[in-house]
Amino acid sequence: MASLRDIRKRIKTVKSTRQITKAMKMVSAAKLRKAQDAIMAARPYAQTLETLISELVSRVEPGTVSHPLLAERPVKKAEVILVTSDRGLAGGFNANISKAAWRYLKEDGAKLEKVYVTTVGKKGGDYLRARGYSVRRDWSGVLQRISYATTAEIAAEAAKRFLDGETDAVYLAYNEFISVISQKVTFVRLLPFETSKTKKAEVLVDYKYEPGPQAVLDALVPQALNTRIFRALLESAASEHGARMSAMENATKNAGEMISSLTLFYNRTRQAAITKELMEIVSGAEALK
Repeated sequence: MASLRDIRKRIKTVKSTRQITKAMKMVSAAKLRKAQDAIMAARPYAQTLETLISELVSRVEPGTVSHPLLAERPVKKAEVILVTSDRGLAGGFNANISKAAWRYLKEDGAKLEKVYVTTVGKKGGDYLRARGYSVRRDWSGVLQRISYATTAEIAAEAAKRFLDGETDAVYLAYNEFISVISQKVTFVRLLPFETSKTKKAEVLVDYKYEPGPQAVLDALVPQALNTRIFRALLESAASEHGARMSAMENATKNAGEMISSLTLFYNRTRQAAITKELMEIVSGAEALK
């Protein structure tokens, strides 16, 4: 049986842990507010930009405009860009999206000639390396300080490899922010760039494009590619803070319950020790009579 000293030491340790998890929850809550504001501001712009591209392609005659990043070809070589965090203690945030990427590599990726992996965040790379997959490029520390310049570098590298024929398709795996307690695992094709299908009959207003439809498309597609990745990073950052906030809240609650249980056990053990000492004193007094 554990001694009273050991139980007191354990209670003290759990109390210290509770203070840490409580502080981490407050930090994540503060960061979550900023991340939520950022993603709410980015979503309308990203959606409008993709709508513009879809409507532009739908308004003009088929074959009159095109872009290399829209060109589809048989997929023999693919790349997966996996977005996770650099730190743990975020519940299932990293594990869920890493499993989705791993399933693709194990099932669909096994049918291709080659599949490359680019990770944004250390946890995704660690997960895949532990299962025998190599990581071609690792972007660490990106989610801690998201910048559009870094996003443009990631997008430019993915586009260059696609245009050079090193990959035939690029997929993006990230967590979409739904709410504080809910994140949606999202696995989408990034390249060739997909636009929503807009039928010709749905286009009610025609526009004149200056300097021309092709020039506008050439400017919009790379911009939309950058925005998709930028939005994915913002979604992942908000999801990470939400997941960590929930995980730390649960950890704080569990620590409180453990402290109550240990305190009760300590009191019972102490009462048993006192009772034992009293019985020994009484027995000793009876023996002296």
